[in-house]
Amino acid sequence: MDTKLSTGSAVMDWLLEGGYEHDCITTIYGPAGSGKTNLCLIAAVSTPNDKKALYIDTEGSFSIARLKQLTDDWETVLGRITILQPTTFEEQKQVFEKLKDLVNRKIAVIILDSAAMLYRIEMGKTKDVHKVNRDLGVQLAYLTQIARKQQIPVLVTNQVYADFEDKEKIKMVGGDLLRYASKCLIELQKIGGGRRAILRKHRSIEDDKHVDFKIVDKGVVEHG
Repeated sequence: MDTKLSTGSAVMDWLLEGGYEHDCITTIYGPAGSGKTNLCLIAAVSTPNDKKALYIDTEGSFSIARLKQLTDDWETVLGRITILQPTTFEEQKQVFEKLKDLVNRKIAVIILDSAAMLYRIEMGKTKDVHKVNRDLGVQLAYLTQIARKQQIPVLVTNQVYADFEDKEKIKMVGGDLLRYASKCLIELQKIGGGRRAILRKHRSIEDDKHVDFKIVDKGVVEHG
């Protein structure tokens, strides 16, 4: 049995030595415009014909126009993607509570784009920071449990912010929660006219392995 799901691009498959691992969370983080949602869409488009992708879109970033660029058979592909679009952190909690009923053997990948958007908004309007962190932790625990029990790869994106003391250094929103929950961490950077993907954490591949890529109509390709 394959233990990895192709990322849908040769350049990312090379970085991950075959693709996203089936039994864990892979988190992709980086600044706006670095390619996070593109990698999510490519993974969804690349789902095998007899399988489905479960796509949780918290940012409203899922784009039919981009889907049409990625594949000529976009209507068929769209039929294989179940899209959930919570607009509040409470709705996001409800989506996660329903996950166990939505996941079956037909699901090839679960995508959460992004983990931090609604969490960040909720943190800005509540005094009970511990409860919000606890709720996000429960959601990530759901994903970990599903990945392990169902052998389904889980792909999560996350936002970043500049470190207060070191402006050159970036941190993930909800950092420790995502860092501990993820067995694979990929940092995306914008480098000149292209992008760089850096493997920051993996169970079997050396840290800091990286590749430069660019975003094109049909996906992402090696750059440089």
